Amino acid sequence: MTTQTSHPLKAAVWMSGAVFGFSSMAVLGRKLTLDLDTFEIMAYRSLIGVFTVLIISTLAGTRGQIRARALPLHLGRNISHFTGQNLWLFALTLIPLAQLFALEFAYPILVALGASLFLGERLTPLRGATALLGFIGILIVAQPFGAGGLSIGLLAAMACAFGFAGSALFTKRLTRRPDGTVTNILFWLSLMQLGLGVGCAMMDGQMKLFTTAQLPLLTLFALAGLGAHFCLTTALSLAPASVVTPIDFLRLPLIALIAYVLYGEATTWATYIGASVIFGANYINILSESRKSRAARPV
Repeated sequence: MTTQTSHPLKAAVWMSGAVFGFSSMAVLGRKLTLDLDTFEIMAYRSLIGVFTVLIISTLAGTRGQIRARALPLHLGRNISHFTGQNLWLFALTLIPLAQLFALEFAYPILVALGASLFLGERLTPLRGATALLGFIGILIVAQPFGAGGLSIGLLAAMACAFGFAGSALFTKRLTRRPDGTVTNILFWLSLMQLGLGVGCAMMDGQMKLFTTAQLPLLTLFALAGLGAHFCLTTALSLAPASVVTPIDFLRLPLIALIAYVLYGEATTWATYIGASVIFGANYINILSESRKSRAARPV
């Protein structure tokens, strides 16, 4: 029976990098939105990303993996990601950081549902039950029937999860192809989102140029995003998702602490309780998929 060696300690180290990267993006993104709109931030982030991918792929000898194939799939992936990321940046300025991160955790549940609808995977009763559990967690975090109701920031945060889920589904399709390498996906991610960012930023006829003071922040924002996703991917290659996901969940208390120290934002118990319900739904799904994967392994 073939087995894959697990390295949970190494995975934990890589995941700490991902947690730091995603948290850094929130702090840097909130700072950048004071002077630039979300489309401009995405355009400049993607421009830096194009050069970063080209330089690193050249040094790593993987530049030859960049190919103009399956472009409709790449376009679908990047429209989804671009939409989700802009909604995330927009919500970043309107609601507490911990609340945004808690709602973002809902996207893996949407991926499980979307895989049944668009990738031909079977919608099992367990998947349906965990989707319902995740939805209950979202309601606890968002509190749409409370005194404040559903604000535009909460709606943007919930909608961004759909964008990230769509991006993940297209990525699944791409990675089934021989040319679905990380280098190729990241290159088209940066290039296409550069075009989308410039196009959307110019809808009002003007695009604000970044200043020399903003350039370091934009560079750090771009590198934090690329680095976080690289750390997450590496962690998942070293240990099962059932080990990695609980570490990723540490983003919530970390960002709550950062938000309290930097912005004086207090996190409600409803956010923690709802996020725990969403996490529980995700974790049940992961454990179920892990069992099925082990059962399907050749002996």
